[in-house]
Order: sequence, then structure tokens, then C-alpha cells
Amino acid sequence: MSNIRHALSARRADDFAQWYQEVITAADLAEESGVRGCMVIKPWGYGIWERIQRLMDDRIKATGHENCYFPIFIPLSNFEREAAHVEGFAKEMAVVTHHRLIADGKGGLIPDPEAKLEEPLVVRPTSETIIGDAMARWVQSWRDLPLLTNQWANVVRWEMRTRMFLRTSEFLWQEGHTAHEDAASAQEHTLRMLEVYRACAENDLALPVIAGEKPENERFPGAVETWSIEAMMQDGKALQAGTSHYLGTNFAKASGIQYQDREGSQQYCHTTSWGVSTRLIGGIIMVHGDDDGLRVPPAIAPHQVIILPMLRDKEGDDELLAYCEELRAAIAATSTLGEKTRVLLDKKPGKAAAKRWDWVRKGAPVILEIGGRDMENGTVSLLRRDRLWAENGKPDFATPTRDDAAASLPTMLEDIQKNLFDQAAKRRDDNITRGITDMAALADFYSSEKRYPGWVEVQWSKPTGAALDTVVEKLKSLKLTVRNVPIDSEPADGTCIFTGEPAVERIFVARAY
Repeated sequence: MSNIRHALSARRADDFAQWYQEVITAADLAEESGVRGCMVIKPWGYGIWERIQRLMDDRIKATGHENCYFPIFIPLSNFEREAAHVEGFAKEMAVVTHHRLIADGKGGLIPDPEAKLEEPLVVRPTSETIIGDAMARWVQSWRDLPLLTNQWANVVRWEMRTRMFLRTSEFLWQEGHTAHEDAASAQEHTLRMLEVYRACAENDLALPVIAGEKPENERFPGAVETWSIEAMMQDGKALQAGTSHYLGTNFAKASGIQYQDREGSQQYCHTTSWGVSTRLIGGIIMVHGDDDGLRVPPAIAPHQVIILPMLRDKEGDDELLAYCEELRAAIAATSTLGEKTRVLLDKKPGKAAAKRWDWVRKGAPVILEIGGRDMENGTVSLLRRDRLWAENGKPDFATPTRDDAAASLPTMLEDIQKNLFDQAAKRRDDNITRGITDMAALADFYSSEKRYPGWVEVQWSKPTGAALDTVVEKLKSLKLTVRNVPIDSEPADGTCIFTGEPAVERIFVARAY
């Protein structure tokens, strides 16, 4: 089908980075804000985030958590209590030092020297320390545990190299924080929330992911264990799509989170934290997008079905709109993927073909185009976004009756959801390489002619300290990182590709965002 005229000028196979940026613009997801590293998320992009937020929030609350909110400003001294934590975030912190501006006498403004804060305030990069202060007040006895909290918020990490949705100076996320009596219950909860993320990614976002533990060098600053879900993008790179951390008693000791145990003794709580962010939208673009724009999984599409009447500013438009409104009402009365079907009747002026391609680029799952002839025949022209092109290189329209279309859409949307997941899972599995047993072969693999080489599973001895630093440097020279140790991987049965010692685990290495 080489005669297809795609909706985008950039092609994934030619320039993936340029293609990614063009999808964001063409799908009307976001735009630059004028502040370095910050973006304006536009209605369609924010609508996708709202759907992710709604579905994720339901899953989080189903595990017993309650939402709350904590200040965006955190005293600098909070971070100084936990050395590893402050070291991990120090280079990314935005700091407020004054609370007032004054005129500089030259037509500009400067911080008022008389308004310097007694203590600098960090703009929230993450909330472990300030939530730790609250937990120290809220927890007194074992009866107060487990304490399960979550907040939806914005955070600021002053990134040097930014890319919309993937790495921005300000982004949106949820962060969960919990306190427990002992290590076993905290570690169990860490994995429970990792499973929440896996289920949301795969079932709602149609993103196949690998869940597993991060190596020591990739742990969250101050954590004892960090677990992640990793997704493969269409260029073969990995995207860390969510993380869950067991923090031990490190933050509890720093913040004084103690409780009286069942025997009357004082103990430090074991805490966890976990989060996902608007980075997920970047993952959706890079996993599901094609050379015509975005393809949004129906579960997270703000509108799952778009009805486009072919209005001509002539007599008969009112009758056509009435026909379309009856169809809209019939579709809205149906349910799919556990919710009422979300359908939009797009009455905005404009040529039908131009509006169609706007919605194709945005990735609306199903587009129904209806003209006067369709109305006369009692039919609709139906276009599935996951199967856009026919063999002849033209849009693959089906023409069911209006009633059949309304009745079939719930099942069709479920099929689109499954199809997007299956396509992504096959692509991922086809691009995982196994059997590489030494560093020379690994280097050859990633320096080969293959444009998008994907991931490699290798065996390793789980080195720590200086030995791990050596491994990290070897991987860095190839622009590679260890992604995680999959929970369900096969047992190790060989030698470590890096140290030559007996292997204890299988890991994935990859280039990553």
C-alpha cells in the first residue's frame, strides 16, 4: 500500500524523535509554554490524562488509600535530614528565597532584599519529607497502621534536557505514601502497588509492561528497594512507566515516624512511596502512534466515538443533525469497557474530510461520517482508527446500518482496545533478544546496522558497590542501562555477562528515555 498519503510528514522509521514531536502538535495534545521545560497541556491531551487519573484513582482507592494534599513548598531543612535523598535531587531543585519583588529603578523588578525568607523553600520535587512530617503527627500507635495516603499534584524537577511529556521541568503525577508496622507488610504493599500500575498500564492504557526490581544504582534516593514497570517504545527504547519503592525505616528515622507496638515499645515505621506521571502520555504516543498520528486506546479516550455530520449550510442540515443526534443518543445509552460509551457529535463548521483527518490525527478510536446519502439509506460510514487503511490505499470505511453501528460499537471498542495491546505486545516480544553471553557480543549487537535494536536479556551476578559501578560504566559506553529484573523471569543458569561470575538473575538492558 505504498500509495497511501499519510497524515504526518515525519515517519517513525526515518526520524522517531521528529515524528514524536509532530504527533504532539498534530494531535493537539500540548504546546510550549514560554517557560523553559514547561508545557501547556491542551484539552485533548488533558482529557487523556483525566481518564488515566480517573481509572488509576479508582484502582488506588480500591486498595484502601485515601487522597489528601500537601504543600508545594517544602523547607530546605526537610531534605537535609536524609542525605541520600537530598543528594539524589539536589541538582534538580527549584528554590524560593524571597517573598516579594520591588522595582529596580530601571523599569524592571528584583527580589526585595528585605523580603528574604528565613529558610529557603524547595518547590516540591517529591513529597517524602513533608508527608513524613505529617505521618509523624498522625501515627502514635500500631492501631494507626497501616497509614495509606495518596495525592494528585504537580512537581518540579529542573531538567536540563526536556521533551514534552517525557521529561519536563514541571509535570503532573500521583504519589502514594504509606507507613507500616514491619518490613514484611511494607514490602508486600510495595509489590501490591506495582501490580496496580501493571494492571492499569496493560488493561487501561493497552501498554504491555515488564514488572521487576531495579538494580542498586537505579534505586530512588534513600530507598531500600525500587521496583518498576518498563514499556518498550516503537524505536526499541525502554520507558520507565511507573515505580514503587520500599523505603525501609530511612525516612521514618529522618522524620520521627514512630509508633507504640503491641508490647508497648517504640518502633520506627517502615514506609513506601510510589508514583506515575504524565510521562505515561508520552508512552502512549510512542507505543500506539502511527504515521497518521496518535491512536488512543478506547479506555482512556476522552471521546470513544466521533460523529461527523457532512453539513453543507443548505436545506436538509437540520434533518441530518436530527439523524445524527438520534444515533448519538443510541450510542450513549450503551456501555463498553465497564462504563457508558463516550460519544461526541461534532457540529463545528468545516469540511467533513478536514474534520475527519483532525480526529484521525488525534486518535479517536471510531469515527462515524454521515452525509445525506447515508441518511437516505439508513446507514453510516464507519472508520476504525486501529485499521485505517484498506488494501487499495484508501480509508477503510464500513457502511453498517445506523442501528447496527450503535449496537456493534461496544464490542468494537473492546476489540480495538485488545488489538492495540496485542500489536504492542507482539512488537515488544519480537524485539527482545536472548542468548548474548559476553560484552563483545553485546557491543556488536548495539553497534549493528539495526536502527531500532530493542532490548537484550542477559544474565548477571547482581554486583554491588565498586563492581556495580564498573558494570554501569561499561553499559554507559554503549548508551545502555539495566532496566529491571523481571518478577517472572526464568532462573539464571549461566555466567554473568559483565563479571564472569556465576549468574543469579536475568535482567533486561536497553537504551532508554
